[in-house]
Amino acid sequence: MEDVTMLNKKILSFLGVAIISIVFVSACQRAFAQQTARAQQAERAQQTERTQQTESTVPVQEDQEADPAAVDIPIVYFTADISAAGIMAVYNALGLEAHGNVAVKIHTGEPGNHNFLRPVFMADLIQRVNGTLVESNTVAGSRRATTAMHYQVARDHGFTAIAPVVILDERTDISLPVAGGKHLRENIVGSRFSEFDFHIVLSHFKGHPMGGFGGAVKNMSIGYASAAGKSWIHSAGRSRTTGWRSPNQNAFLESMAEAAKSIKDAARGNILYINVMNHLSVDCDCLGSAAPPTMADIGVLASLDPVALDMACVDLVYAAPDGHDLIERIESRNGKLTLDHGQTIGLGSKAYRLVRL
Repeated sequence: MEDVTMLNKKILSFLGVAIISIVFVSACQRAFAQQTARAQQAERAQQTERTQQTESTVPVQEDQEADPAAVDIPIVYFTADISAAGIMAVYNALGLEAHGNVAVKIHTGEPGNHNFLRPVFMADLIQRVNGTLVESNTVAGSRRATTAMHYQVARDHGFTAIAPVVILDERTDISLPVAGGKHLRENIVGSRFSEFDFHIVLSHFKGHPMGGFGGAVKNMSIGYASAAGKSWIHSAGRSRTTGWRSPNQNAFLESMAEAAKSIKDAARGNILYINVMNHLSVDCDCLGSAAPPTMADIGVLASLDPVALDMACVDLVYAAPDGHDLIERIESRNGKLTLDHGQTIGLGSKAYRLVRL
């Protein structure tokens, strides 16, 4: 009898411990669920705040119909869909159909670089406009410094598989006038520039070791410039042979805006601009060993105004919770001066209206 009583006590003790354990686990589960719910709520709040911050960077009213003065404010179209379909969506939204012999200005990417915009993203657009991919040679020290090497890079990176490729300065250079320039009176580009009726400036937005960031304006200026033209811009109109050396940083930044304006003026309205915000490294695609991205991809944007487009991209970087590295790169190089000067000389407007697709 005594043994039975002892056994019952042990059973009751075990059951007591089990009940306490169950209650404890249940309490922990409820606490974890509450903590998870609070974390999800905080994440949603942060996402809402980020969206509001992004939208708050747009310095104009959303309803253009309500304000006649807003009619001239450039529109920047945005989609978070970073794909061939996303690029087609922003292109279609612009309402300007590329026609004639269409040049699509890209960056072929330095060998070893893993961030450049891949051909798969642009293949549908190229087919739609029956376009030719165009690039210009760079300066000594790069594997894209001579025409033969540059065409090989274009083949190696898959560009020749989707469209014809033309190196604009493979023959000789021509001069384009710069109207209202502070540093430049001319811009130097490859002679094959004149073969094209329409230009699509398709740019990978990212950081840049000298310009702070690279987008449409950088692709229009340094991108279109011949090897000699790149030296011309970097030296603010003082030399055609000094390479990447920029004795005066601000003069270089302003010269990029001036060179870009010569491209826009030469196109006579037959030009549009698309920026892809992915692989957001602080370095440009001209570096074979660019720093890996430290922020998330953002989306695809397009506009008929290159300054508005780049300004929208910069604003999105500043609104991003993980944009600190790229912001530091932009500010340490005084990169926004290029857009300030671009607005001053009539290249475009820093004010814009962001339209989400």
